[in-house]
Amino acid sequence: MLDPSGLIDSLHPLEVKILSAFGTHPGPSPLQEGELAAAASLDPSQVSMAVGWLLAKALIRIEQEQTRTVVSLTDVGKRYFEQSAPIERILSALRHAQQTGKQLTIHDIQAGEGLEPAEMSGAVGALKKEGAIRIVPGGIVEATGTSSRTAETLRALLTQLHGGPRDLTTFPPDSQETIKQHAVKRGNAREPFRLDDRTERAYTLTPEGQSVQSLLKGAVGEEVSQLTPDLLKDGAWRTKRFRKYSISLRPPRIAVGRKHPYREFLDLVKAKLVSMGFQEMRGSLVETEFWNMDSLYMPQFHPARAIHDVYFVKHPSHARSSPDPYLEKVAAAHETGGKTGSTGWGYAYDRERARRLVLRSQGTAVSARTLAARPMIPGKYFSIARCFRYDQVDATHATDFFQVEGIVLGVDINFCTLLGLLDLFAREVAQAKESKFLPAYFPFTEPSVELHVRHPRLGWMELGGAGLFRPEVTLPLGVEVPVIAWGLGLDRMAMVALGIHDIRDLFTSDLDLVRSMRGTF
Repeated sequence: MLDPSGLIDSLHPLEVKILSAFGTHPGPSPLQEGELAAAASLDPSQVSMAVGWLLAKALIRIEQEQTRTVVSLTDVGKRYFEQSAPIERILSALRHAQQTGKQLTIHDIQAGEGLEPAEMSGAVGALKKEGAIRIVPGGIVEATGTSSRTAETLRALLTQLHGGPRDLTTFPPDSQETIKQHAVKRGNAREPFRLDDRTERAYTLTPEGQSVQSLLKGAVGEEVSQLTPDLLKDGAWRTKRFRKYSISLRPPRIAVGRKHPYREFLDLVKAKLVSMGFQEMRGSLVETEFWNMDSLYMPQFHPARAIHDVYFVKHPSHARSSPDPYLEKVAAAHETGGKTGSTGWGYAYDRERARRLVLRSQGTAVSARTLAARPMIPGKYFSIARCFRYDQVDATHATDFFQVEGIVLGVDINFCTLLGLLDLFAREVAQAKESKFLPAYFPFTEPSVELHVRHPRLGWMELGGAGLFRPEVTLPLGVEVPVIAWGLGLDRMAMVALGIHDIRDLFTSDLDLVRSMRGTF
């Protein structure tokens, strides 16, 4: 370890400014990065960089660290501030209608104010709950004269936050509840408020740092790193202090090539399943609706087939051939139950739609094809399948993702077998410390269950669904023994195993972040 005088020669000018900034504040009280930036006249990015160097040299230490939640306005919130929130516009329209003797329906208000259906529905529901409006016979909406606390609170919050972000704890409890209710969340990004967690740290000098700082006070002359012609010309170099070169400093790190941590994780999952006796299934990224949904007893009117939930292939739009000989058996199961003992869904099955091409939305499509291909009984199969669904991208959701899909066939297979496998996956694959099961519903399994694990930072999150395949799925495909199946999100498993808290970091181009991902394998 270098002595204080020798260490001074190795300090970067930014480090010198940060150390000197501690001397501008009386007393040993910790300083935050914002205070250091002001005292040293540096940009926040420069302070962050210099602080990292000083921490590595043990000249400063983190004295305090706290995470606070900051509230800010989204683009929607800024628009609400300028044009009023939907709840305010509805009340204003109703008051104006009463003054002019007009009667307005919900459709009239929506069309007149240019509101989206979701905005209209949420605002009307809140106003009805508060008793600020009522809907009378004929679908007429009337204002009751009762004020809306939600509208008043929203206006106050929009006004306060228009000046800039604020700490959530500075608001009263009822205002905090309103902010959380109207904050951006999964499935609804059109909200006026955004909540962000920010970590603030305060630093103090270590004893070594105090020694270096005291020596810096006695340093004479401005430090420069280059001898320029101007300094030689006027002799100013005589009053300058030149920064010394140090050959003892570590050279720049040269990172060797390696597999991406997520690639390593996927390889680990495959190796563990193969070691447990599972055989791998494979399937195409582009599937027909028949294998992606119909064969899984999902009715053709199921909402998961809508354009906002699945990606349709534009050209070609349909497969060339029908999935014979299973098409008629699956159609019968949908219409009347066929020979499964079920009553079916009771609708006219569209055989042309069965050929419609989509991007695979669930790995269970691979399992359906395997069941139709005369699998071994007893048998165990798995697939690591890339799936595609329209979704709002956030910390735990993406529009394309990996699923680990699996089925186990056998005369003695039952629901307890499934729960044991799911618990094993949570512990061995996701490396989760805690897991739990919750009841669920899927058209193709009964009973059905969801597996949840606790993420160290994000809390409980769903890994996926599982269950015992219904006879309406297995019998039309020629399988007469019980089959358990599961489809779990590998991306979320990797979040727990790699110690990251944002699913987008799995595919980041930040090499430093990739190298810092911890692996438990």
